[in-house]
Amino acid sequence: MATGGQINTDILSDEILDVSCSMCKNQGKNAEGDKYCEDCKDYFCVSCVKVHSKVPLCAGHKVLDKSQVKSRSRKSLPRAPTERCDRHSHKHIDMYCQFHDNVGCLTCMAVDHRLCKNIFYIPEFIQNNTYKVASREIQTKLKALDTTLEKQAYRFQQDKQRLLMRKAEILADIRKFRQEINDHIDKLEKSSINEIEDKVKYLEDKIEDGLKQLQTKKSMVTSAKDKFASTNTNQADEFVYVKMGEETANVANQYTEHVKMKSTVEDIEFQPDRSILKKLKHKNNLGTLTEKGNKSYNVKVRSDENVCDITSACCMEDGTIILADHSNNKLKRLHSYNYTVTNYYDLPGGPHQVCLINNKQVAVTIPSLKEVNFISLERKMETANKINTDFRCFGLAYANNTLFISDEYTSVYMYTFYGSKLNQFSQNQSGHKLFSDIRSIAVNKYAARIYVADYNNGLIVLNNNGQVITSFNDEQLKGATCCYLTEESGVLVSGFGSYNVLEFSPDGELLEEVLKADSRKKRIESVFCIQQMPKICISRWMDDNIEVYDI
Repeated sequence: MATGGQINTDILSDEILDVSCSMCKNQGKNAEGDKYCEDCKDYFCVSCVKVHSKVPLCAGHKVLDKSQVKSRSRKSLPRAPTERCDRHSHKHIDMYCQFHDNVGCLTCMAVDHRLCKNIFYIPEFIQNNTYKVASREIQTKLKALDTTLEKQAYRFQQDKQRLLMRKAEILADIRKFRQEINDHIDKLEKSSINEIEDKVKYLEDKIEDGLKQLQTKKSMVTSAKDKFASTNTNQADEFVYVKMGEETANVANQYTEHVKMKSTVEDIEFQPDRSILKKLKHKNNLGTLTEKGNKSYNVKVRSDENVCDITSACCMEDGTIILADHSNNKLKRLHSYNYTVTNYYDLPGGPHQVCLINNKQVAVTIPSLKEVNFISLERKMETANKINTDFRCFGLAYANNTLFISDEYTSVYMYTFYGSKLNQFSQNQSGHKLFSDIRSIAVNKYAARIYVADYNNGLIVLNNNGQVITSFNDEQLKGATCCYLTEESGVLVSGFGSYNVLEFSPDGELLEEVLKADSRKKRIESVFCIQQMPKICISRWMDDNIEVYDI
């Protein structure tokens, strides 16, 4: 510390006027300072100096009578500052660093400005320099800033009120929509109940009609039987009763045989429409909540020589996002809290699809080199291993200790983790080609479903034997470029030519269009989902930004 910062008690003035007690002054009182503490650089009245002496931190301070200060003084110094340091509350802010134009206590200067030369004790600096304190200007500036901050605080309060009002409106809309769903379900329930009531009534009527016919036949048989009981020796009557009895018996017998062949009660059962429940199970909420528009984040780094082309991404459990930047031959790591690139890794070629292996490793295809690279995700990303293929590998997914790799056009292959080929899917059961332009693949947890985004053929869903479960190729999905499996096992598919993102069920059934088509923007290259937020992110063809949407 420069000598300019040393405190020289010999230059205190003989002409010091009566001064006030600093402790009393801080309490809004006015008392004469009879004592002076050389360590605190403060004056105290008789009462306050006793308090001062009882403070442990002030023990050992040198306290002088005011008369002693005068007798030792030659030149008047401005009164020492009384403001306490925020960091070191037992110290006063009485030092000034001219180099940084900053004030602080003695400890602050020793810690933060130990290499600075122009450090002064403030009263000495004011006395020895023609320094004019711009108090009025600063007060005016602070007053103006205070007014500005008040206005901004008012605006924040207004924004909060609007937000809460909007929240109430949205909650009302949700309840209204829920009531509409309830009303419609009530109608479905009533319709189903009416249907069963009508069906049972119809069957009851059939049973009643059968009972009536049976009673008729029974009455005929009883009548014929009673006539035999009442007959006398009249042979002619007996002959008539026999013939009539035979006819009655034949009619009754035919009826009983008919009844035996046909059950009197039809078995009825209710088959619920499971597709309704299935669709509801795949819904996380009753609708889509979005802010106005979307938010974009730039993912370009200083060493990038080209416009970014993010062809795929994967998201880890802790929110870390790994992007494959094809045009700049890089894997880029960013966090979903602020979407800034924290570090990146230079690859030997342009990557196409990246997939998560575990929380410490990802794998990425490099088509130009016909290889899959395994990248460690420690603090510094680096290549841990690689496997070579005999084709330009594009799509990539990992599940159940198996790698699923696609070539550029016609086939999906199954590989072991160590590079041994297990199977190949390229034709259906009829021998026709399954694919023509594979851009991306995804596989569910136990590898029971394989999802293929084919630019020409849309979304194709296979089982792990290569058999087609379903496919979707419609005007609503043009140029499928990326398929991404969400945590709920839904499948997001981006349409390069349709400028949209669709969501499908695990069995490939279209659920909804989660991102509406907008041909005014660039075409969508890839889509991925941040499960923890939850948010949907997209990248557009040859664009330095990713877009984030609330869902």
